[in-house]
Amino acid sequence: MRTSVRPLTALALPLSAVLALSACGGEDSASAAGEGAASSGAAEVTVSHAQGETTVPVDPETVVVFDVGALSTLDSLDVDVTGVPEAAYPESLEKYAGDEYTKVGSLFEPDYEAVNALEPDLIIVGGRSAAAYPQLAEIAPTIDLTVDNADFLESFEERVTSLAEVFGEEDAVADRLAALDERVAEVKAAAADAGTGLFVMTNAGELAAYGPDTRFGMVYDELGVTPADENLTAADHGDAISFEYLAEKNPDMLFVLDRDAAIGQSGTAAEQVLDNELVAATSAAEDDEIHYLDSSVWYIAPTGLPSVESMVEEIAAAVE
Repeated sequence: MRTSVRPLTALALPLSAVLALSACGGEDSASAAGEGAASSGAAEVTVSHAQGETTVPVDPETVVVFDVGALSTLDSLDVDVTGVPEAAYPESLEKYAGDEYTKVGSLFEPDYEAVNALEPDLIIVGGRSAAAYPQLAEIAPTIDLTVDNADFLESFEERVTSLAEVFGEEDAVADRLAALDERVAEVKAAAADAGTGLFVMTNAGELAAYGPDTRFGMVYDELGVTPADENLTAADHGDAISFEYLAEKNPDMLFVLDRDAAIGQSGTAAEQVLDNELVAATSAAEDDEIHYLDSSVWYIAPTGLPSVESMVEEIAAAVE
């Protein structure tokens, strides 16, 4: 795995033109490259992912990552990457904002020329960047590690295991997942007697609640917290709620995610948003059971292995 990066060209060409230029060597170049790969006996693995199956090299040298969760996992396994997007990186991943790593666009808008210039062996997308999969797959083998929120833990473990197989980290990841499963079972058992809970996100002074089968549904579905409201929808952005709603549902535990803090936006902090008489009268407030979660973990990199390990422990702190 190589940590050095190559300089970007200053041209701004359409993807089709970029790929056409790359093919200028003709069939002889492609044939020679193929023969070189075959003679080297490079190992490959077929990865099942959210948009199909892709055969990728084992322990690829030049890796471009468009998913912060996957980047978090790779970082925790000491796997080097070459290209990353411009993004709001949490403190634990702030080094990727530096010039050491080639910037390849954003999560939503890849710079296809920059990606192509790196000649990557593997491209990883997921979540916010998944829509770019077809175009990126024209450049190099690409896998989509988007996690299924309706079956979060199983889907997450499949994705992390796939990464482990690609980078030769099967044993390390298997050990961590086994420990995670054990911890999840302990938290779920404790949650059974902990009362009702509600997951709320604050955003620019507004409130949204999330129930089972949502992006934060793991709190209920896998960790066993009893929903304070069984009728919440599975909307991606949650259900808009009011302070009166919180008073009516009266959860025993309130799990709060501050989106503004997660993305580095200025605004009213979650604690200030919830500082009113209606919230103060809830069981969660009276029993000191309002839990302000690590926003970078839950919002920026929620599918990373270190993130999920932390998420489980944050819920454990509330129910155990």
